Amino acid sequence: MSVDVIRLKLSKKQRQPLLKEKIEENPFITDEALAEHFGVSVQTVRLDRLELNIPEVRARIKDVAKQQYDTVKALALEEVIGEVIDLELDKHAISILDIREEHVFSRNQIARGHHLFAQANSLAVAIIDDELALTTKAEVSFKRQVKAGERVIAKARVVEIKESRTIVEVTSYVEQEMVFRGEFSMYREDQS
Repeated sequence: MSVDVIRLKLSKKQRQPLLKEKIEENPFITDEALAEHFGVSVQTVRLDRLELNIPEVRARIKDVAKQQYDTVKALALEEVIGEVIDLELDKHAISILDIREEHVFSRNQIARGHHLFAQANSLAVAIIDDELALTTKAEVSFKRQVKAGERVIAKARVVEIKESRTIVEVTSYVEQEMVFRGEFSMYREDQS
């Protein structure tokens, strides 16, 4: 018997602790993904969350973000495209962008590339531990189309800091699949 078939037969009492554990493992998991994982409706997941006093995914993301990141210096936090959920200046950063209708071409529901680029580029700026950070060069590649309703997780890491330049590598994923990769050469005013 497959694991999915077993999940379909879980009672609420059996399912709720597993649901709580799943959310603790991945606070960014959506109700839709949980519903699919447990073989129940999205409404059932929402009711389970309410009974367990677990907030919706947006509130969980904001809570994790408050606990886990430095203060962005090079731009205002609201200027970062996507929601920053982790940031250690001059080391690494993560942001999440939910692709909505305003991000896609209406004809085919494919995300416009400049939104993926903007998420990655603004994260590359945000990671710099300086008041002034500017992109001087970017080498990017798009690995697959991103559709409306998908969640893009961009991960940035500083590869090299040299004089007034910093190289930042950004990879973006939907689920576990890479959809974008970029290397950004960033000018920084001060290195100390």
